Amino acid sequence: MRGKPLAFAVAVLAAACTTSTPPDDTATSAPTSRPGAGRYVALGDSYTSAPGTGTPVGTPPGCARSNNNYPRLVAEQLGVTDLTDVSCSGATTRDLTGPQRTSDGTNPPQLDAVGPDTTLVTLGIGGNDVGFVQLAARCAGSGQEAGSCVAGADLATAIEDTADRIGAAVRQIRERAPRARVVVVGYPTVLPADPGACRPELPYAPADVSALRQSLLRLNEVLAQQATVHGADYADSAALSRGHGICAAQEERWVEGLRSTTGAAPLHPTARGERAMADAVLAAVR
Repeated sequence: MRGKPLAFAVAVLAAACTTSTPPDDTATSAPTSRPGAGRYVALGDSYTSAPGTGTPVGTPPGCARSNNNYPRLVAEQLGVTDLTDVSCSGATTRDLTGPQRTSDGTNPPQLDAVGPDTTLVTLGIGGNDVGFVQLAARCAGSGQEAGSCVAGADLATAIEDTADRIGAAVRQIRERAPRARVVVVGYPTVLPADPGACRPELPYAPADVSALRQSLLRLNEVLAQQATVHGADYADSAALSRGHGICAAQEERWVEGLRSTTGAAPLHPTARGERAMADAVLAAVR
């Protein structure tokens, strides 16, 4: 009975999240405009586009943007009237500078949306570079011995490589929009501190849960570091969502499990999770 729902959830998760220069300390000028006073550009992956949390908006449809994702919530709170949301499900840092083919249309290079008139940029990306989605699909319900699934992945190297690409992306944003406030957005808390918690929702070996959780924590650390090094702000979504991951009670859960109950993509923020990410961005810019 569990096999078919789990296989379906993994398939939905893969569809939502996948598709077919070292840091420096160069000083950058401070933004000269209020974040809500001009043009806001949102860059990112499915944690930004928020597939399934609301009504689909924007093009191409394959990017799965929802009308209640955190960029739209931030824009509403800041009074922004000019929002350009180019986030796209499955995006990696490669798709910031190159076109991204989706199951329904091609998304142009995301950085093309950033220009001299941009006053606020949020950047929420990196998880697909590390390959968390592929690991989730491969390790869910694997039945292998503890630690044998995730242990074969070199997550540490993938995270450090991603850090360099995030740093390069922030530099490019600075070059294109020197007056903009730039916010690097971290990922929310997904997995529990107790690797043995909520076993039905977590069909992973406890050692794999720990490895995935520590790797996501490390990714957030390097995102924060790159933001600091390159003069950007950091939105700490993990702190605000702690205790609201996939093992929380249904009414307190801000991240879906492998079996979605709200329509949001599995292992992705719910509408409440997107609100928490918006709150983290607003805390960073105010």
